[in-house]
Amino acid sequence: MTKRYIENMAILGKMETVYGESSAPTGLANAMQLNNVAYEPLLGEDLDRELVLPYMGHQGIILDGNYVQMTAELEIAGSGTPGTPPAGSPLLRSCGLQEIILAATHVKYKPISRLFESATFFFNDDGVNHVMLGTRGTLTMSLTPRNIPRFSLTLTALFGEVSDIALPTVDLTDFITPVPVNDANTTVTLHGRTDACEGLTIDLGNSIEPRMLINSESIEQTGRRTTGNAIFEAVKISEKDWIQTMRSHAVGALHAQHGTVAGNIVEIDAPAAQIGRIKYGATNKIRNNTLPLMLKPVAGNDELVITFR
Repeated sequence: MTKRYIENMAILGKMETVYGESSAPTGLANAMQLNNVAYEPLLGEDLDRELVLPYMGHQGIILDGNYVQMTAELEIAGSGTPGTPPAGSPLLRSCGLQEIILAATHVKYKPISRLFESATFFFNDDGVNHVMLGTRGTLTMSLTPRNIPRFSLTLTALFGEVSDIALPTVDLTDFITPVPVNDANTTVTLHGRTDACEGLTIDLGNSIEPRMLINSESIEQTGRRTTGNAIFEAVKISEKDWIQTMRSHAVGALHAQHGTVAGNIVEIDAPAAQIGRIKYGATNKIRNNTLPLMLKPVAGNDELVITFR
């Protein structure tokens, strides 16, 4: 009997040309460097027959509408070269983000509202290979002091083949080392304020739905509501009245930059962040404000831009 070890794992990902048709990612060209990976090998509907019988007992179920889901974290870091997409690009593009490349300068990722891309992912769990087809998803991102910044991904896909395939040889050299979130590497500005910040999270908020029909099965993005939270040290009302900002429904810019060296600088921009209902808290007995954020589009598909430069 062959044992399988959870530390022996490889994940490959490549954009699809035709939706739901395998793009055949390889370990040397398409390996993904992730952590905190969890895989749901078969989700869907459990159909109960509910037969009328002259005795009690479980009648079993029929499995239908089958799909798979993977959650994972991707470190937030550049490619090392301005204008070159980061190695995790297929993960971002699968989350309804359009990739815009300006050679030798930057790569931007902006949300879209139609013509969503998809990817094929291989999840090889110590020799058992799971194929994820037509993958689409959503993500959150987190900048927390004294931590590695990460994208947290939830990827949903059509059920593909499961088979015994040896772990591939992978090349992860395109993934560069991230820098930690701290005062030297990271800045956050919200509505013009640069007060001491205890953390920023952004939730892209894609609605992802398995759509299982006659003659058609797909994973669809059906909506998007981007939100977040920023935690700032509290100041006097005369310095910044966040409650009045909240009550007036005012919007203002959010800007975050992580990294200082070209090729490993990541910027997050939201031009119209509205503040939700403020919450008081404290860290080390110092008062802080948790500011819920609603990132609103201005001209459409511009509520959030992630720039690697």
